[in-house]
Amino acid sequence: MKFISHYEYNHKMFGYLIIDGNSIDEISTDEYNDYIRIFFFPKSCHITIDFDEYITDGPALFFVGNHQKVRIKNAEQQEVHFIYYNRDFYCIQIHDAEVACDGILFNNIYNLPQTKLSDEECLYTENLYLHIKNELTAKESSQEEMIRTYLKQLIIRATRAWKKQQLGQLNDEPPREMEFFRDFSRLVEIHFRKKHGVADYADLLNMAPKTLSTKFNRLNLASPNDIIKDRIVLEAKRLLCYSNYTIKEIAYNLGYDDPAYFNRLFTNKTGLTPAVFKKSNQQEKKVQ
Repeated sequence: MKFISHYEYNHKMFGYLIIDGNSIDEISTDEYNDYIRIFFFPKSCHITIDFDEYITDGPALFFVGNHQKVRIKNAEQQEVHFIYYNRDFYCIQIHDAEVACDGILFNNIYNLPQTKLSDEECLYTENLYLHIKNELTAKESSQEEMIRTYLKQLIIRATRAWKKQQLGQLNDEPPREMEFFRDFSRLVEIHFRKKHGVADYADLLNMAPKTLSTKFNRLNLASPNDIIKDRIVLEAKRLLCYSNYTIKEIAYNLGYDDPAYFNRLFTNKTGLTPAVFKKSNQQEKKVQ
């Protein structure tokens, strides 16, 4: 480990580690799972977040919520920059007007945590990390606010880049349309355990279900129903792998009074029954 420092005051925590490629396992542990995390890879990498693998061919940032599992499989010979902080230090929901990243970098409906960086953006990102490192080392007055300022710059620039890379023709739509899809994404994240139908979210958005579906169809996006069900299944996978709940308890936790219906939904989406999925992942962990 080449650099380690953190700021902590009155329940607020912000940490920064720089680790070389030979010690990446140190930030792939569960020790940091309670924190919001940002990974910066100046070169290509291979990383697993939850149940999806990402392989980059150049610099990239990864934004990971405090409910997600991370394993870095390969980072070549490079310095991996790792930021972690809690919601007391900076909560994107409370400060959404400042950075507008909720539903984009975090909690996005397509489960895409990656932002690729151009040479220019990579250089800018490296400078931001250097400023953060210097601020943590110097420990001058107003240190907390300076760190938070650099963090917000990092989030804002990554949000702009993510939208260009991931949203395709939605970028050509009026700003209110972008906000609409962000609102839908956030609502799904809040309510997916209890609200399972398109009509539920159409009601929250004050529109007809058909109008909601038409907005997605017009831009060739996944249907609202698929997005809702995919979020439910992702949470089911997490609970199957990382909790001691029974399958019946998981079904109830996700708002299904009929475990058999939940089993069919999970099987249709993944091709495996919940029991088989749980067993296969337990065997994979043993192999690792």
